[in-house]
Amino acid sequence: MEAPRGIVILDFGGQYAHLIASRVRRFGAFAEIRPPETPAKELKGAAGIILSGGPQSVYEPGSPQADPKIFDLGVPVLGLCYGLHWMTQTLGGEVKAGTTKEYGRTPIRIEGNGSILRDCGESCVVWMSHGDEAARLPEGFVRIATSDACVNAAFADESRKFYAFQFHPEVTHTEHGFDMLKRFVDLCNAEPWSMTGYAERIADEIRKEVGDRKVFMLVSGGVDSTVAFTLLNDVLGAKRVQGLLVDTGLMRKGEVAMIRDAFDRLGITNLHIEDAAEEFFGNLKDVYAPEEKRQIIGNTFLAVQKRVSEDMGLVMDDGWMLGQGTIYPDTIETGATKHADKIKTHHNRVEAVQRMIERGLVIEPLKDLYKDEVRQLGEELGLPHALVWRHPFPGPGLGVRILCAAAPEPTSDVTLTLDVPHQVLPVRSVGVQGDGRTYRHAVSLFTEDPFTPPESYHALSVSIPNANPRVSRVLLCLSHSQPTQAVFTPGYLTRERADLLREADAIVNEELAADEALSKRIWQFPVVLVPFGTSDGGQSVVLRPVESIDAMTANAAGLPPDVLRRITERILALAGIDSVYLDLTSKPPGTIEWE
Repeated sequence: MEAPRGIVILDFGGQYAHLIASRVRRFGAFAEIRPPETPAKELKGAAGIILSGGPQSVYEPGSPQADPKIFDLGVPVLGLCYGLHWMTQTLGGEVKAGTTKEYGRTPIRIEGNGSILRDCGESCVVWMSHGDEAARLPEGFVRIATSDACVNAAFADESRKFYAFQFHPEVTHTEHGFDMLKRFVDLCNAEPWSMTGYAERIADEIRKEVGDRKVFMLVSGGVDSTVAFTLLNDVLGAKRVQGLLVDTGLMRKGEVAMIRDAFDRLGITNLHIEDAAEEFFGNLKDVYAPEEKRQIIGNTFLAVQKRVSEDMGLVMDDGWMLGQGTIYPDTIETGATKHADKIKTHHNRVEAVQRMIERGLVIEPLKDLYKDEVRQLGEELGLPHALVWRHPFPGPGLGVRILCAAAPEPTSDVTLTLDVPHQVLPVRSVGVQGDGRTYRHAVSLFTEDPFTPPESYHALSVSIPNANPRVSRVLLCLSHSQPTQAVFTPGYLTRERADLLREADAIVNEELAADEALSKRIWQFPVVLVPFGTSDGGQSVVLRPVESIDAMTANAAGLPPDVLRRITERILALAGIDSVYLDLTSKPPGTIEWE
């Protein structure tokens, strides 16, 4: 069957390439993703081309390149971030490293009467994530937007329908971003696309991929694995699917019982629950590095799966496949696309799983979907609304929310000039800046009334990471009004630390459950345990509430002062917790999770 005439996204490795495709499809146009090296002759049927962002600098040797002949195809082209840089350089302009990096919300001023930005008025706020910029425009282009730190924030050659944005219009945090994309899509005259019947199309793919085999499904109880498990049951039937829920000891308080009850109410009985907590804690003893933790958790999952499946007489390669609830952000953050920078390894993308994928032994029916699409599919399958719209919870559970370290991170390499009380904390966390993975410092701000902090503190959460390359997160201390000595205590993943975080996490979830409107507004609320406090052996908790739609970008969510105060006081009452912080950082530059 010939592919529809659609919009092609050339993926230079940006974290948002699939988000762009998803947005385009929601506008009702067909979209597909191709490698940037795709020859122009293979793109002659494209209705338009979007050049994605990417983690590299276009002027560096070995940076990804596309075929310059795409500009001779006579179709509209939109370059975003790295795509803007490649377009600029290829068409005769110049790209240089910017004097100031920009991450997160940034005001731009609109210039001229550029048709693609006509919905923005005189100015709007966009989502920036860049270190390089176009220093000189190619011939025929005119600047249509500028910012304080980026002179050529957007430019266009209207006669050829070529456009370039230094920001991300595809994310929800760019004002009028969807309008900008929609105007480009309308220029392309692509064939239509609809989500109607999507579940049926996925079902057809599942039947084709599985064939006569059966599926052994790893279930975490989160939204993704729940939808995937239900979908497989619906398509293949319960006799061809066996679910396994592994109690890792890293689950939330009461989580296993809740999952069992939820599936019982759905009439799904083909789920086996295995208590493997001691095995996980044993394998994680004396392990501190985040990536090593993830690898061990993922490999232990597989070891438990192998043992249980063999006990049940289910053997891979002998008529059985492994099923996983992997969604696209999992694969893109692991660097699964050719030019993508690895942000973190997900437990369902460890080396052993990759080998099984290569052998055709793994089925991931949701691997091309984003969270909001998974939720839509779940409701289409008849899952309860409350279950489908639960806050996301990572597969490795609390294991990626307990920071482990044998020694404090040196802070002498961070120099800040601020007129507010602040402190560089002796830990680092994962971030994503300029489409690349970072592992950088967190800085805490202090104030006399942390539950109603000055508005300027939110501005500092953007400006500090932008101006300081060694910082990716900005926090607000909720328990102290002035910096105190950060006493570090070495720690790895133990049942005791997991139990402590479990109680803090339960407090947060109890408070959210009491406020339905607040719970709906917040996309996800990680609660993080960090190995330092104000006393020997003391630890601290970081609250990380965020607002998002698809997890590819996120805003730090504000909480009502009374709710924030109650949460803080209750967590401080837990034995072993000395301090509580609130993460003010958007994504980018900080990821939603801390590891």
